[in-house]
Amino acid sequence: MPRTTDAFPVDGGCTCRHVRYRMAAAPMFVHCCHCTWCQRETGSAFALNALIEADRVRVLQGEVDVVNTPSNSGRGQRIARCPRCRVALWSHYAGAGDAVCFVRVGTLDRPEACPPDIHIFTSTLLPWVRLPEEGAPRVDEYYRRSDYWPAESIERYDVVLGRKS
Repeated sequence: MPRTTDAFPVDGGCTCRHVRYRMAAAPMFVHCCHCTWCQRETGSAFALNALIEADRVRVLQGEVDVVNTPSNSGRGQRIARCPRCRVALWSHYAGAGDAVCFVRVGTLDRPEACPPDIHIFTSTLLPWVRLPEEGAPRVDEYYRRSDYWPAESIERYDVVLGRKS
């Protein structure tokens, strides 16, 4: 299912509704990660993360508790959680720091607005998970951004990281 920019903004929040947030624009890219680390962290078969500039994610209600958490890279991640129900809303990974949010797509009111652009770490995909034959590409491990991201998204990423103005 292709993503359209008219689906945005889209709101989201935690289970107890203490935290509500808005994703103001379409994400740069959406990962469906099948690594064992994400499986353990989410308690599920994969994590679905929409990568977006942090200044395009705004807390509308409540506040988040940012928790420093280990990551598979060894560089850690900072997870924004609801302080009451502890649901993870988004992460900041060391590579992009606080400039990029990895929004947990399942916390959006309309998660269908962010289908995966790629399936990563499929070498550890659980054997009972079936990916569609058509659609998002899949890679055994990680990938080179330039091989999969649209030019506009690469431009946005470079701008938010201060590589371009």
